[in-house]
Amino acid sequence: MEPDLHALLRSLRVWDPAVTDLRPFDVERAPAEPLPLFARWLGDAAAAGQPEPHTMSLATADADGLPDVRIVMLHGADERGWSFATHAHSRKGGHLAARPYAALTFYWPVLGRQVRVRGPVTAAPPEEAQADLHARSTGALASALTGRQSAVLASPEELALASEAAWEEARRAPDTPAPSWTLYHLVPEETEFFQGDADRRHVRLRYRREGEGWVRELLWP
Repeated sequence: MEPDLHALLRSLRVWDPAVTDLRPFDVERAPAEPLPLFARWLGDAAAAGQPEPHTMSLATADADGLPDVRIVMLHGADERGWSFATHAHSRKGGHLAARPYAALTFYWPVLGRQVRVRGPVTAAPPEEAQADLHARSTGALASALTGRQSAVLASPEELALASEAAWEEARRAPDTPAPSWTLYHLVPEETEFFQGDADRRHVRLRYRREGEGWVRELLWP
């Protein structure tokens, strides 16, 4: 029997004190740029036991402006931007070819925190993408070699055969290239840090790029 969806939703709690540590956020002590604060918050989330704190929502739009969103893994963050990877022929790869702009969201409920980033996206040189891929696990390479991401799948058996062949290749030749595998850098124009508050006086600090620097602004929750 299906549950009563509305009753279930009303019964659920957000930021249960038994599992969530809502910490104070002193914006006056925030750094002048967003990246050091992001690194600190990511470290806090990992130390607090947040599962998979390096995963994030990636939002893109197709050629008609219709949005799409999915969960991906952060591959890095530095002066070049926030990095993630996918096949160029995947749905998100096609979106980024048509509209090279995206948004990211990290959510760490163990601390009641979110980080939102948006800006233009550029593709890294192919050799950088391959180096990033080959620095990862055998499974990551096997997944990339399986290919055909976002294409229609005829049957689970077809996937199993392709995956088995890809795993065999990844184990036999760990330097095998995956030509369509692409590393993308999102260069932030805006980065927002959200800290939840038990009294609903949430703190939102936005960094907005202006010229060569950043403007810091508080936002109403």
